[in-house]
Amino acid sequence: MGQHGKHRKLVARAAIAAAFGAVICAAPAHACDVALVLAIDVSGSVDAKEYRLQAEGLSAALGDPVVAEALVNAKALISLVQWSGTRRQEVSVPWTATDTHEDVARLRDEIEAAPRAFRNYSTGIGEALNVAIELHETAPRTCLRKIIDVSGDGPSNEGAEPHVFHPRLDAAQIIVNGLAIEASEDGIAEYYRNHVAHGPGSFVEVATDYTDFPRAIRKKLLRELADRLAFAK
Repeated sequence: MGQHGKHRKLVARAAIAAAFGAVICAAPAHACDVALVLAIDVSGSVDAKEYRLQAEGLSAALGDPVVAEALVNAKALISLVQWSGTRRQEVSVPWTATDTHEDVARLRDEIEAAPRAFRNYSTGIGEALNVAIELHETAPRTCLRKIIDVSGDGPSNEGAEPHVFHPRLDAAQIIVNGLAIEASEDGIAEYYRNHVAHGPGSFVEVATDYTDFPRAIRKKLLRELADRLAFAK
């Protein structure tokens, strides 16, 4: 091929690359793929050591390289809610964007440093859902998927039952997934499957006890973020 032919080929390649780049730039970019409320149980059945296992387990799971990469790729919004009985729910970490790995590191620090909000009170899962729904309604970004991640070791025994909030969850297209901790209540995993998890594709992860919580929450987060990384199981 002569110099003139090579020049035409290079020009053609440059034109194709420029056109491809223009298409990429013109394609709509999602500001947020997933908004996730992490709602952890701090009712009377949870002692101080078990609370620390939850907080530190969450922090460790978010710092897992695969989880952290998926959060950044998804530009996820994360919030932490501590919940107990009626009128005892606290937004311990407000909505936090995970656009960079530095954002994820700061989020981990906030979760691990959050003091326990309540103790010695009942278990109001429906009340926790109510606060989490309100959080989603005030999220600073519009996200493609909205999830409430409820962790706990006992059935709801105070306040509105979880099913009361199903119409609001459906209207807002919010999915509820559960993490049942089999520490002090027989049949809690089945209870979470029948009464807590809700919405298309919802599921329940099971921890055999609080020491198993870090493994279970990591697995749960990977599953919730699995569409970001095909190899996350």
